[in-house]
Amino acid sequence: MQQPREPQEIPPGCPAHGNVQMYGPSFGADPDSHYAQLRPYGPSAPVDIAPDVPAELVTSYDAALYVLQNPASFVRDSRRWNALAEGRVPADSPALPMMGYRPNALFSDGAAHARLRRAVTDSLATVNEHQLIRQTQQSANYLISQFSTDIRGQAELMAEYAQPLPLLVFSELFGCPPEIGDRVIAGISGIFEGTPGADEVLGGALNELIALKRRRPRADLTTRLMEHSAQLSDEEVLHQLVTLLSGGTAPLAAAIGTSSALYLGEDWQIGLPVEDAVSQTLWNYAPIANYAAHYPTHDVELGDRLVRANDPVLISFAAANTDPKLTRHREQLSAKAHLAFGAGPHACPAKDPAFMIAVTAVETLLNQLPDVEMRVPFKALTWAPSPWIRSLVTLPIRFTPRAAPPSAESAGSNAGQTSQQQAAASSPSGTGPSRTGSGAAPQPKGGLFSRFLAWTKGG
Repeated sequence: MQQPREPQEIPPGCPAHGNVQMYGPSFGADPDSHYAQLRPYGPSAPVDIAPDVPAELVTSYDAALYVLQNPASFVRDSRRWNALAEGRVPADSPALPMMGYRPNALFSDGAAHARLRRAVTDSLATVNEHQLIRQTQQSANYLISQFSTDIRGQAELMAEYAQPLPLLVFSELFGCPPEIGDRVIAGISGIFEGTPGADEVLGGALNELIALKRRRPRADLTTRLMEHSAQLSDEEVLHQLVTLLSGGTAPLAAAIGTSSALYLGEDWQIGLPVEDAVSQTLWNYAPIANYAAHYPTHDVELGDRLVRANDPVLISFAAANTDPKLTRHREQLSAKAHLAFGAGPHACPAKDPAFMIAVTAVETLLNQLPDVEMRVPFKALTWAPSPWIRSLVTLPIRFTPRAAPPSAESAGSNAGQTSQQQAAASSPSGTGPSRTGSGAAPQPKGGLFSRFLAWTKGG
């Protein structure tokens, strides 16, 4: 086990002989105070990332770079995890889905990692920038059309916009047909919501998608992965797709929500571009807050703390970005010097597309609803209690409702629906009441992706 050196002064609220808990409502409400409690330990500190799951959490910007850029001493293969191998991690621990081994680039090292990552980065490089912007705008316009005619002029932006938007974009990038896309969205949404059987739903849908692309290849991300010179097996293709979904959708939804809230907030300087709001989100509200478990190949010292080989070392991207030692010099750094997308050999391969999607999503919202504003102050918003993702729970907005759907032939128009019905219709999993309000057009059959595709075709 780790050999902790206790700080000379025990920070307020920090037990003298116990780890700081990085989960639950208290953490979600004020993570910065938790990071402040950890900083007196040095560049890293002992935490519980979940009940009965201890880890070393790096809070220093410089130390985070050292770990991220030193693959010889810090590897990602979680099959090395001491506590897991010794049966000390609860079987139902919420840490396991985030830290447990999967055969993808994220949990691989050396030549295996290089091979898988090359297939992913090369495939992403073929995505046309202008096409991606158009896909994002179209997805955004569809979702806005679903709540913009609410006669009360109110909506909940996380559930009705920020969360489903990346799911639609990724389903298109993957080349999903309607029914498979519905199940991909239901599966990945269910995994994040803890729905039993969601893994099987997602796996089954992606297996069908891969089989379809074997028969009928197309110009999409799935086909490019399958045809890459790395010659990935179908199972490897599946796991890379899952990685792109899990690493891209929830963090991107968080970035869209927080960036929108910052831009609409009372403290935002009028006239600054949307790009500044997204950059500020990545610096101060890193969507992936604490993650990237590394396993030292030998006992290592981080500051004055000794970490045993194969005990997990997690990176607090949120704490590193707000490191007080860094803040004093941040104006001298590049706007992209934040660690929200990681660094080193495992840095996010889709950071540029992700930034583009977030900016386009916020800009489209502002263009479509020019008088949109938040119904509560930014400081009153509630954050999810997760240690992994820094995301708003809700983002209530108001706006002048549209008198009619943007297109008369739009099959998905919801004029007259209540906001509760619209939230259900636009929820990532596509579940919820299917009632129809007075005068509302009936919803096309199928899930979120099917409804979106029907809307794009005008019925």
